[in-house]
Amino acid sequence: MTGIDLPDRPRILVITLRRLGDVLLTTCLTRAIRRRFPEASLHMLVFRSSAGILRGNPDLDHVITVSERPAASESLALVRKLWRRYDLAVSTQAGDRPILYALAAGRRRASFVPGKGQTGESWKRRVLHVGLVIEPNSHRVTELMRLAQAIGLAGEPQIVCPRSNNARVFAPARPYAVVHASPFYQYKRWTKSGWRELARGLNDRGLAVLATEGPDPAERAYLNEVWDSVRPPVQRVRADWGDLATLLERASLYLGPDTATTHLAAAAGCATIALYGPTSPRLIGPWPANGLEREWDEAGTIQRRGNVWVVQNPLPCLPCEKLGCEGRLDSYSRCLDELPAARILAAVDEALSYSPGSAGMKQNKAPNPPALRT
Repeated sequence: MTGIDLPDRPRILVITLRRLGDVLLTTCLTRAIRRRFPEASLHMLVFRSSAGILRGNPDLDHVITVSERPAASESLALVRKLWRRYDLAVSTQAGDRPILYALAAGRRRASFVPGKGQTGESWKRRVLHVGLVIEPNSHRVTELMRLAQAIGLAGEPQIVCPRSNNARVFAPARPYAVVHASPFYQYKRWTKSGWRELARGLNDRGLAVLATEGPDPAERAYLNEVWDSVRPPVQRVRADWGDLATLLERASLYLGPDTATTHLAAAAGCATIALYGPTSPRLIGPWPANGLEREWDEAGTIQRRGNVWVVQNPLPCLPCEKLGCEGRLDSYSRCLDELPAARILAAVDEALSYSPGSAGMKQNKAPNPPALRT
């Protein structure tokens, strides 16, 4: 390998202490490792709240979890568990904590590092066998594959979706769209009235509407405000990540904001319409099922790459890469608040009329899904 020599059956740990979407995108790296070392023992360390997105991943032998804000006792116990257990530890972040875990775990270590002169750059380079500075304005998946190449791995990036053991995943008997209206952070939300207009437009186009939701009471209360007045009513669905991946594979269409569910829909091959606000799609836009042949533009009206359409309201400040207009997680974002439903429905029509079998797309009609299960 370039820079790192490993045995034929190495023990490898990949560390990604980020939220669900980032963990899902990191599966392109674990897929590259598995292709190069089919006999490896491959583990991944993630936040406990992010582990579900790895359910059924065929490349991983084990998933280790840690709290987002662990007590000192939990961190020490984890270090003891990891201590020199692996031939290679790969951190996908340049932060202190993931690199320190890599230092504890791996006889050989690779990671992203801060740029020259930035805080921590010197000591992090000293403890790593491969240290790679992230290129500015580059997509997360592109950077992960650069890291893969730096440690001697090859191949095209492939996002690996979670898998379900459920033989009967709920789905309507007619073609349907999956809608995810509640991102984790408020500053990424679109308007309630916009989602209601969109649901009516989807129904007018002959699609049943399935609206995803999680168990959090605050999220459910918000979605009650969004959906309870919609006629005909939407079907609200709560599913784990494996079941949701199956549901998306069978859907005619998916619509949602910058969130993990949107990344999952794109990777599953569903025709995906992503609503982007302050965040640049060039950095973290959905990765199409057949790869990203051309980088996303930072801002535009409707962009398409493969099976993904990114819809934006290109104000002069877009993308600002800030936490909304007020600079906090519960802020509003003017670029999203003023995004018209008509523009999203234009993308819907383009996605539904796109020729089945073209690059990056699958047939729009759901392939004989089972009846809705209650």
